[in-house]
Amino acid sequence: MTAMFVNLPATDLERSKAFYTAIGFTLNSAMSDHNGACIVVEQDHSYLMILTREYFQTFTELPLGDPAVSPSVSTAIFLDSRDDVDKTVTDGIAAGGVEPHPATDYGFMYQRQLNDPDGNILEFGWFDPSAAMPAAETLADQEV
Repeated sequence: MTAMFVNLPATDLERSKAFYTAIGFTLNSAMSDHNGACIVVEQDHSYLMILTREYFQTFTELPLGDPAVSPSVSTAIFLDSRDDVDKTVTDGIAAGGVEPHPATDYGFMYQRQLNDPDGNILEFGWFDPSAAMPAAETLADQEV
């Protein structure tokens, strides 16, 4: 089984749990405790581990930065529709998140940035998969 866990530091674990559940993710309480919360992005595949800064610090001897001032990662999560992206960002703003700039709309791809209450950057997007597929005549031209 392959799964991805992204660890993010948080100054207020309860606030972070409220934020991430407000934007539609679920809490895996079996993998959560006073040090961190396991947020299910996609069941059996993708998770966010929201960790207290103190616990996060046990993973490295390097000093932790403040993601609101000096971000070092942007976590991109693609959803099923533009409407899902808009709803997620709207719910996130209502739960204490910040949208630092307007949406980016390329027609075939749509993205909005949402910073969680600690400043961790989340990019929510939608992509039209048919736009990534070459036209049938293009494929025919490539055949030998």
